[in-house]
Amino acid sequence: MRNGLVSIAVASARHPWRAIVGWFVFVALCVGIGAGIGGKPAATEDFWIGEAGRGEAIATSGGLQQRPVERVLITGSGATVDRAAQEISDRMLNLAEVDSVGAPIFSADKSALRIDVTMAGAELDAKQHVAPLREQTDQVQHAYPELRIEQTGGPSISSGVEALRGRDLAKTELIALPITLLTLLIVFRSAALALVPLLLAISSIVAAIGLSLPASHLFPDNGVGTNIILLIGMAVGVDYTLFYLKRAREERARGGRTLSSRALVELAAATSGRAVVVSGLAVAVSTATMYLADDVVFSSIATGAILVTLLAVASSLTALPALLTVLTERADRRAASKPARQSGPGRLTGALLRLTAARPVAALTISVGAMLALTAPLLTIDLTDMGRNSHPRAIPAMQTFDRLNAAFPELKSMHQVAVAAEPARAAEVRAALHALATRAESDPALTGTAELRTSPDDRVSLLELPVPHHVSDDAAQESLERVRTEYLPATIGALTGVDYAVTGDVARYADYPRHQEQKLPLIIATLLLVTFVLTVVTFRSVVLGLIGVVLNLLSAGAALGLLTAVFQHTWAENLLDFQSTGSIGSRVPLLLFVILFGLSMDYQIFVLSRISELAHGGMPTRQAVISGLGGSASAVTSAAFVMVTIFASFVPLHIMEMKQMGFALAVAVLLDAFVIRIVILPAVLLLLGDRTWWPARPAVTADLVKVG
Repeated sequence: MRNGLVSIAVASARHPWRAIVGWFVFVALCVGIGAGIGGKPAATEDFWIGEAGRGEAIATSGGLQQRPVERVLITGSGATVDRAAQEISDRMLNLAEVDSVGAPIFSADKSALRIDVTMAGAELDAKQHVAPLREQTDQVQHAYPELRIEQTGGPSISSGVEALRGRDLAKTELIALPITLLTLLIVFRSAALALVPLLLAISSIVAAIGLSLPASHLFPDNGVGTNIILLIGMAVGVDYTLFYLKRAREERARGGRTLSSRALVELAAATSGRAVVVSGLAVAVSTATMYLADDVVFSSIATGAILVTLLAVASSLTALPALLTVLTERADRRAASKPARQSGPGRLTGALLRLTAARPVAALTISVGAMLALTAPLLTIDLTDMGRNSHPRAIPAMQTFDRLNAAFPELKSMHQVAVAAEPARAAEVRAALHALATRAESDPALTGTAELRTSPDDRVSLLELPVPHHVSDDAAQESLERVRTEYLPATIGALTGVDYAVTGDVARYADYPRHQEQKLPLIIATLLLVTFVLTVVTFRSVVLGLIGVVLNLLSAGAALGLLTAVFQHTWAENLLDFQSTGSIGSRVPLLLFVILFGLSMDYQIFVLSRISELAHGGMPTRQAVISGLGGSASAVTSAAFVMVTIFASFVPLHIMEMKQMGFALAVAVLLDAFVIRIVILPAVLLLLGDRTWWPARPAVTADLVKVG
């Protein structure tokens, strides 16, 4: 691999402008291909999971699937209420986006009235067409200022969430980009070199977004793919170029600035260049384990992350050596009057390394104990689906949603019992569903009028049971369990030759986290295997493979423990501007494990490769550990600071799951870089000594592992 990388790098350095132009032409080609082919957004059926998903499939087969519904809420009194309701109905019926308008319904205390508006088209597409409906509602509100006339529903809420997410992400860019640039300016002391990592990261992101469109025809995009490309692309893109450029500058400084550009490129490509490639492959392979989740959300995330990571690696193999050739000599000429700056750890990292080297047993005991203490809250983690109830109330439709549920509690959630049978058995099925509804009438958690619908061909029946509780309430979850384990077996379950399932809001809320919990052990086991195999193959050491697995588990566990301690409780609400749901998003642990395991390999490979290079060059293992970590500490801490900045910029976001993910990743990278790599890893290696390289011997593997 090393010879191939050197050949590519030297070819780029020999014809730098050709390589640079070629890279940006490739980026433009990716964008053009994406625009020409277009993307494929995820459809409703792509989100079907568990029994709830099976129930939705049954209902859809009979044309009884859930439809996009907007509800207009009118609050006030007097004759104008009826006139306003009639005007709303008339206006909505005239819209092409509307399929039907229900009759006005008063709340139990007559203080509010609602009008249900069923939109045309698919449920997921409705958010794109809800604006005309809201415009009509606003006009009627303007005509009746003495009333409160407002609108909410799934389409309005989804549209509001999307708009808020867009505004939030724009703010993160305003935070992350300047801080990243400032960090790079401090590291390189050259504006030209500082811009290179940002330029290549952004170009890789643009290319990945372009290629993600045709890729979505294999793995449909659920709407978060671009966000993940931005998040991961900035992190790995900046890191890879930073590692490469730092090593190049160190070699130039070590050689007294006498190395030619070609020799400098060869050295950087043979050392850090190979480490970048191995790191990129590690991130891509680790991320690919998300496909095992059998979930359109994770498939979309995996596709985006893999594309942008591989493109970042490609840019480091082609455009980066060319840019290095063009810019390094210019930067060094400007710095020729200054003494060469040798690489070394900063004051804090240097002090930590010295303390660790002097007292490795104490350092290991204290640091591992602290990490385990941070992990402890993980034992109480409660995973739930971050659904509609968790959305920020800064969205106007969510404020209306709360007022609507207060006036009409029966709308809070619903159980739907879907049954498919031969048309000749329709009467038998309806009788069983009526019996189920009768049982539900005596259930205090299922107050409201049940509704039974049958498909035109009598093949599918759907019983809807209103639940006057939010999906996250214990009463709603317990009622779902009773329907599934008591009412259903005693009624529909007594029939033979029928297919049935319970779906609805509560079922989806319960089944999705359960699905994630079932998949998590398989994915974690695969991640551990991938981490072990990649480390063993790279360094020819089983011991290092085992160390990598344990350390990654330790950093992920501590990050999840901190996440649980912060977000499942209320003490940090004012500090981080959130309202605790008492739970963690069901997707967060899996995403954290996968992304962190991949990104941790960056530091793992970069640090260990420097150590192995020195050890295989004849330096005693103890000295190699101290010198290798000292030489790589500056690059690792700089890269970690950039990553933490990018991830932490997601903490101010309003969307709870994104806030939790940003916090968890920022904490994980911080712990991984400053505790795992600066304290725990060197302590372990110092205590192991030459046993670190088992079963190989450093002298034997010198030609195999010189990668840093």
